[in-house]
Amino acid sequence: MDFSLAASAFEALHFPVPSKLVLLEAQTFSSAHVPSFPPDAPALITGLAARELALQVVTVLLAVYPKEHEVFLVDPATTTHSPEDTSQESQKNFVPLCLGDFVVKSISDQYFSPSACLYVPELGEGTSFESFQEIIAHLRAPNGCPWDMEQTHASLRKHLLEESYEAIAALDSQDSASMGEEFGDLLLQIMLHSQIACEEGEFTANDVVKGIYDKIVRRHPHVFGDAKVGGVDGVLQNWEKLKEAERREKGDKGEGNRRKGMLDGVPMALPALSQAQEYQDRAARVGFDWPVIEDVLDKVAEEIQEVKDAGTDFELADEIGDLFFVLVNFARWKKVDAESALRGTNLKFKKRFGYIETNAKAQGRNLSDMKLEEMDMLWNEAKKEG
Repeated sequence: MDFSLAASAFEALHFPVPSKLVLLEAQTFSSAHVPSFPPDAPALITGLAARELALQVVTVLLAVYPKEHEVFLVDPATTTHSPEDTSQESQKNFVPLCLGDFVVKSISDQYFSPSACLYVPELGEGTSFESFQEIIAHLRAPNGCPWDMEQTHASLRKHLLEESYEAIAALDSQDSASMGEEFGDLLLQIMLHSQIACEEGEFTANDVVKGIYDKIVRRHPHVFGDAKVGGVDGVLQNWEKLKEAERREKGDKGEGNRRKGMLDGVPMALPALSQAQEYQDRAARVGFDWPVIEDVLDKVAEEIQEVKDAGTDFELADEIGDLFFVLVNFARWKKVDAESALRGTNLKFKKRFGYIETNAKAQGRNLSDMKLEEMDMLWNEAKKEG
């Protein structure tokens, strides 16, 4: 990297050299999918030798930076004025523009050369993973927040669960603003646990990132290696083979000190419908599945009959469980998430029943005083409203 070129670029920009600066080469940077530097640090990308290369660089930047973020294209080696010409316009040998305008702006070809640079000012405070990690560490420091300082893995457990459900609720509502907020709350929980672990000498946030990074690379040999797979089904089957090999290598033990199986990795704390669907998904990846969906429907009918034939309360509970399980299997075949489907129905029931309550209150009546026929009439009204 030519540091003299960086100094010349800032001289041409008439900007002071930042106290911290990321220097990158355009050809390497353009092959990425996201910027490889923290956005709360300014960057200088050198070697924009051609317009096409510059546009590839901008495409990568737009994965993180907003379209209105201002950048500066400068070629310190280009002289656009005579030494005698000291006018402001002649001294301006750089182009300020927003990332979103880069393609449509008329940029002279003189700005694209091996010495051309793109200066990208910092995005702002708190926009990097490192700055978030720092603020969490500050919360836990002696001069931090008393509440955060007292937390442990155990005390935060309920908050992690709550934030997970709130994130799922945002997903179900398809509210992108809520999703962004709830994912942030979930990330906070992960970072708090990582900071506590760091303080106790267990692991660090970087260990967490490195661990999942390595796992993704290891389990995607068809992307990062030479493995060949046939579509999504092939990916999932290969995924299970890789996980099985990992379990053998680690010698993981499950219940009764036996070697862990492929279903042992499904969390016991999952809601029952989600757990059932995950069990069935994993079993299906190795071929343990009905050949055709008609077999699943036959099994549904069989389980309904067994519910009708149950002779004791214990048998009834057992058969209802079997019926739920096979209904989840039917949902899986239809690529419907059973947990989300039932949550949607629950919300629908809550809304319609609320309509009945509201109308009863408007009539000055208690629900317990209403006849079923009256409530059914209001229920049908609620159905028409959606």
